[in-house]
Amino acid sequence: MATPDKVDAVKEITDKLRNSHAAVVTAYTGLSVAQLKELRRSLGENAQYRVVKNTLTKIAAKEAGLDELDEHLQGSTAVAFVTGDPVEAAKGLRDFAKTNPALVIKGGVLDGKTLSAAEINQLADLESREVLLAKLAGGMKASMAKAAATFQAPLSKFVRTADALRDKVEQGGAGTPAPADAAE
Repeated sequence: MATPDKVDAVKEITDKLRNSHAAVVTAYTGLSVAQLKELRRSLGENAQYRVVKNTLTKIAAKEAGLDELDEHLQGSTAVAFVTGDPVEAAKGLRDFAKTNPALVIKGGVLDGKTLSAAEINQLADLESREVLLAKLAGGMKASMAKAAATFQAPLSKFVRTADALRDKVEQGGAGTPAPADAAE
C-alpha cells in the first residue's frame, strides 16, 4: 500500500514533468554534496536538479504521459526539470559532466519528445534562445531593408528620368520633337 509521502512525491514529480519544457535524466553516483550544489548553481535559475527514486519517477512519468523515460530510470538517478531555456540547462549539464565525469547524462524529454544523451549534447551545442532570436531579427531587418530598397528603386529611377526630361525641356529641348502646330 502506498504511503502518503510516496503519493505526494509522485504527484510532485508528475507536476514538475508536466510543467517543465524539458527534463534531463542523469546518473550522479560518485558526486559529493558540494559537487551537486555546484551543479545546481551551474544550471541557472530556470532549472531545478533533484535526486529522485526510480520507481516513483516511473509512476509519475506514466501519469504525465512520458512512458519513454522508463529506459533511463535505472541506477542512481537525478532529474533536471527545466522551465526556461533548455539550451542553457543542457550546456550547464554538459559542461559540468566534462569536468566531473561522475555525472552521466542518460537522456530526457523536450516538449514531450524523448531525447537521447547525444541529442541533449547537440542541444547544448546550440546558441541560446536570445542569441538565435537576435540573429533572426537581424536577418529579418536586413531582408526588410533590401525589400524597401527594391520597392524604392523604380520610383527613384522614375523621378531621376522625369528630372532629366524636365531639364532637357528647360534647356531648349535639344533633340525633342517640335510641337505639331509650330511645323506649319
